[in-house]
Amino acid sequence: MLEASHPLKTTRMTLRPYEMGDVEALHDMFGREDVCRYLPWAPMDLDQARAKVEQRVRQTHVEVDGDALLFAAVEDATGRMVGEFMLRLMSVKSRQGMIGWSIHPDVQGRGLATEGAREMLRLGFEEMGLHRIVADCDPRNVASLRVMEHLGMRREAQFLENELLKGEWIGEIVCALLEAEWRAGR
Repeated sequence: MLEASHPLKTTRMTLRPYEMGDVEALHDMFGREDVCRYLPWAPMDLDQARAKVEQRVRQTHVEVDGDALLFAAVEDATGRMVGEFMLRLMSVKSRQGMIGWSIHPDVQGRGLATEGAREMLRLGFEEMGLHRIVADCDPRNVASLRVMEHLGMRREAQFLENELLKGEWIGEIVCALLEAEWRAGR
């Protein structure tokens, strides 16, 4: 079991467990159409954001397949929550994980997604002892693909029209990194 009981530091951010005081910041991000375009939910109203934060505050440890750690990303320079990062345990037996991220459009293009996702890889490989970590995205989400490339993740699969999302058939690109590749690139 791994517990996220303390914040993680990156060069420009603090990744910390969610707090109930994050409702408005989460709503500011996930209430936007441009942020939710590639996510499985529509833009949230304030009540939905509150319910999401209530869920997130409990996601502070991983123990069994499917458990996830969720972190609010706070920019050190401003003290503002600018995104979230996730590390999910996909298989205890096979030591597999998945990372994900969302960044507020106001701060996109500055490398914060890559910085936070790199910390999720470190956490997964160095603290959880994972063997392989994947990330996936809609092929139209060029920014997320760029993050995966910057992380040194390898494209392993591209699926065409494999999911019906918001009334539209979408594809999926899956990228991965092995623990040995992580260690070799450090």
